[in-house]
Amino acid sequence: MKKILCLIMILAAGKMPVAQTVPADTTVPGKVTINKDPRLDLLAKAQIDIANTNTKMAARFTKGYRLFVLKTDNRDYAMKVRAYLLQNFPEEKVIMSYQAPFIKMKFGDFVDKEDAEKVKKQITRDGVVKGGIYVVPDTIEVKPDKDAKEETK
Repeated sequence: MKKILCLIMILAAGKMPVAQTVPADTTVPGKVTINKDPRLDLLAKAQIDIANTNTKMAARFTKGYRLFVLKTDNRDYAMKVRAYLLQNFPEEKVIMSYQAPFIKMKFGDFVDKEDAEKVKKQITRDGVVKGGIYVVPDTIEVKPDKDAKEETK
C-alpha cells in the first residue's frame, strides 16, 4: 500500500509542472489613440509659469533692517512724520500698522545695518521724531535696480 501511494505521488508530482505552462499570447498589437482636452496643455504651462514666478518672488525678499520710527496714538503726528519721511526719502517705503490704540511706523529697506544707522542719525538730527528710533531686523524687499547696480560694481 505504501508503495502504491508513493508511486501515485511521484506520478502526480511529475504532472504538476505541465499544469503550469502558459499558452502563447493571442493578443494582436494595435494602435492606441489618446483624446485629451487641449486646455490641459494650457493648464500645465500656467502651472510652470506660476512656479517660476514664485521663485522670482522669493529672491526679492531677504533678511535686512528697518527703522522702527514711531509708536503713537496721535494720528495727526503720525501723518506729519510720514509726510516728512516720504519727502526726504522718496526711494524708501513707510510701513504703517494700526494696533488699537497705537499707530506703529517702520521705515526703509536696508540690507546693511550701517545704512540704517546713517538714516537714523539724519532723522534724529532733523528732530521730527520725538521718541527713540530703533534699528530692527526684518524681512525686506530688495529692489531689482539696487541688485543691478551692485552687480556692475
